[in-house]
Amino acid sequence: QVQLVESGGGLVQAGGSLRLSCAASGRTFSRSAMGWFRQAPGKEREFVAAISWGSSVTNYADSVKGRFTISRDNAKNTVYLQMNSLKPEDTAVYYCAEHRYPVAQAQEYDYWGQGTQVTVAS
Repeated sequence: QVQLVESGGGLVQAGGSLRLSCAASGRTFSRSAMGWFRQAPGKEREFVAAISWGSSVTNYADSVKGRFTISRDNAKNTVYLQMNSLKPEDTAVYYCAEHRYPVAQAQEYDYWGQGTQVTVAS
């Protein structure tokens, strides 16, 4: 069993930055890949970024490449999502999730956090 808790969401102006955190507990975090997904009102959940357990592999959605950076600190059992140059279309609930591999398909992930709201004002 894995428990994931996201934090760091909030309201920010377009062009601003936020850093999301996801704290994991309950299993060996360093052996898991981690992903970030988001879901806007009326839309399906979409992939944002993923990172392998050793940080050697990262994967990004085209819509966030060059603006978002995923990283992790295995000593702290935490994965981060640094979001820069935020746009109103980035507004969504952001979720972290755990899987063995850093894939983009949400259905592959086994455990999910409760989500944190990110709102980008224009």
